[in-house]
Amino acid sequence: MLNLSYNNLSGSILKSLEALSFLKYLNVSFNELSGEIPSGGPFVKFTAESFLGNKALCGNQLFDVPPCPSSASSKGLRVKEILLKYFLPGISSIIILLALVYMLRRYQESKMQVPSLPNAMPLLEHRMISYQELCQGTNNFCESNLLGAGGFGSVYKGVLSDGTIVAVKVLNLQLVGAFKSFDAECKVLQTIRHRNLVKVISTCSNPEFRALVLQYISNGNLERWLYSHNYCLNLLQRVNIMVDVASVLDYLHHGQSELIVHCDLKPTNILLDEDMVVHVADFGIAKILAKNKDFIQTKTLGTLGYIAPEFGSEGKVSIKCDVYSYGIILLEMITRKKPTDDMFVGELTLRQWINGSLPDKMMEVVDDGLLRIEHGRDVIFMESIFSSIIELGLKCSEELPVERIDIKDVLVKLNKIKLTLSENRNRGARYL
Repeated sequence: MLNLSYNNLSGSILKSLEALSFLKYLNVSFNELSGEIPSGGPFVKFTAESFLGNKALCGNQLFDVPPCPSSASSKGLRVKEILLKYFLPGISSIIILLALVYMLRRYQESKMQVPSLPNAMPLLEHRMISYQELCQGTNNFCESNLLGAGGFGSVYKGVLSDGTIVAVKVLNLQLVGAFKSFDAECKVLQTIRHRNLVKVISTCSNPEFRALVLQYISNGNLERWLYSHNYCLNLLQRVNIMVDVASVLDYLHHGQSELIVHCDLKPTNILLDEDMVVHVADFGIAKILAKNKDFIQTKTLGTLGYIAPEFGSEGKVSIKCDVYSYGIILLEMITRKKPTDDMFVGELTLRQWINGSLPDKMMEVVDDGLLRIEHGRDVIFMESIFSSIIELGLKCSEELPVERIDIKDVLVKLNKIKLTLSENRNRGARYL
């Protein structure tokens, strides 16, 4: 297995990788790779998921990339190069100059008419949305449009003037820390881009009002899917969700020059779109760790049951806190038991309950609904999958931060579990 995703790698994929006959899994997605994707050796079995997010790759259309240009088109490319090198720069300069003049005029007008947005949000990438437009789009923040409420405010479903459906997160400015939460979320969201994060459309701000206008995610949150009586996630769906969330944490913890700690990872902040793809939300208490700094102190706490011991008792925040929360979510997804369930009283916790069932009574703690859905599958195989996921959850949620597994290693192990589970399902389908 070779996972090189989210590493800002550039250049072409080495053709010599075709000689690696034992290479079963490759992931070079979300880099800056270019050129032709090799087609021999193990590449015959790879899918488009291995190469996502590399806009300059070309090759076999099975990989969802354009075909590579042929030698016959080289003359046309030469003409394009000349146009790009000598002709377009002059036109571009004129357009940029006109755009700068237009933007300067708009900026001067906005300073005279409305309060400026917080410094945390870039102005160029987000459309301007007025308070009046948000009021109209949410029917004056009517309760029937309420999607949920958090520690510092409420989220409403709304429709903008152009018909775009959005989620409007309105801060309750009467709460202590609301302004700080808004600024923190803006600061974090302006620096991160990932397919599994909720996208920011804009902000709306005046002295009495603060709101984030966010991408609307239609399928609700993970808690709804875990505890609803109307539907139940199968094992592959749950593993896909685990992989998506781990990908987000890997990006936040290792994908940038400054580390970002979410600090409040829980099922209600894990949203699912119409394709059941994860979008992690709510960075209201997130922390940015400066370079060469492993942790910071804070007085703001996350959600009971999901916060790491050192976070709850000492206010010490590090990337290991997110790993702990993630581990608890893994255990919750397999058992369908919240860490704050009434059965966990005194010294008994979700983690201790699961740990006490190993190894002989492990299947007794697995979600009954999940077992019903997977009924009829190879029992020994399913037990090995459950065991692997539970083991990961326990390693993530160790009491001491230093003993917790790194999220990069979690992602590798989960991708291996996902691959094994998918192959087993495909074999079963062929037998049928």
